[in-house]
Amino acid sequence: MANIGTFTRDGANFTGAITTLALKAKATLQPNSKVSDLAPDYRVYAGGVEIGAAWLKTSRGERPYLSVKLDDPSFPGAIFCRMIEGQDGRHQLLWSR
Repeated sequence: MANIGTFTRDGANFTGAITTLALKAKATLQPNSKVSDLAPDYRVYAGGVEIGAAWLKTSRGERPYLSVKLDDPSFPGAIFCRMIEGQDGRHQLLWSR
């Protein structure tokens, strides 16, 4: 898995940066006002533009994580990631094919 971002919790938000070959941006995950059970729990913003969404999940080991979908015109297609909390309290955005 490749680490493409590092975030810290800032109240209800997560703030940090996403870095890929095509994208280098400060980003924020902000809670979403859910109107249905299928709606994402968070919206992902970079430069004031929405570039993705995230859903709260629980791993088989009972650890919470965020399932993240990012999409940007510079990407050939959407990418799917997981954001997990590290031992240092920072959250890592991990991408795997």
